[in-house]
Amino acid sequence: MSDSPMILALSCPDRPGIVAAVSTLLAEAGCNIRDAQQFDDLETGRFFMRVVFDRLEGARRAAEIQALVGELATRFGMTFTLRDTAARKRVMLLVSKFDHCLADLLYRWRIGELPMEITGIVSNHDRQHIASTDLGDLPFHHLPVDRQNKMEQEGEVWRLVQETQTDLVVLARYMQILSDDLSAKLSGRCINIHHSFLPGFKGAKPYHQAHERGVKLIGATAHYVTSDLDEGPIIEQDVERISHRDMPDDLVRKGRDIERRVLARAVRYHLEDRVLRNGRKTVVFTD
Repeated sequence: MSDSPMILALSCPDRPGIVAAVSTLLAEAGCNIRDAQQFDDLETGRFFMRVVFDRLEGARRAAEIQALVGELATRFGMTFTLRDTAARKRVMLLVSKFDHCLADLLYRWRIGELPMEITGIVSNHDRQHIASTDLGDLPFHHLPVDRQNKMEQEGEVWRLVQETQTDLVVLARYMQILSDDLSAKLSGRCINIHHSFLPGFKGAKPYHQAHERGVKLIGATAHYVTSDLDEGPIIEQDVERISHRDMPDDLVRKGRDIERRVLARAVRYHLEDRVLRNGRKTVVFTD
């Protein structure tokens, strides 16, 4: 048996025989399915599937399995990803002044909860603003942003993404709106944490907006970044009850805990190939 399992994630127009075809292909390639999840979207007529499998003794090589799945994809009109879990995804973290999400992600990475390789940390503020977070020897890039240099600094971010072969960009409370151009370049591989339960309270100071409206629940939303502000496909959300006694500062304090856990779950789901795009929505195969 191979040392590490492989993950196949796919979507295609729904039709009979998809599960049988995938299972047969893996069995004939000398693989054993460890876990499988599937979903038929009756509204869109699309089928989604995630399969975790081991290669047994004498199994086809990973490249051969990739080619076989490619042939199956042509037959069923599939889009798919196939990955050996030994190959960890490369992640770049972007942050501004508030570093609670960054600190949480780094802690989870260090204890092995988030299987990723960190390619760097980018901030529009200098390192002193996140002095409470131990960055260790991780590469740190200070890219201050103002109205005059915003596009230039975005170009530098994109250069770093390409240079480091980054697979995923995480906006860990990075308080800059990405341009349409950079959003398009990072489509499907840039996760943002927004400090409200979308689609409510978009944009700036959502906790203050929530307080003004007298809501009884506050939340946080992790979503993929698109050119439409806070409109990208949602990956994960959570909420916490509040009361009339809570002032905006209380909401900010309570919100930090929600933001941390929501972003961490969303990042892990992406790293483990559990998130499949479904138009403006996502299918998330949770564990």
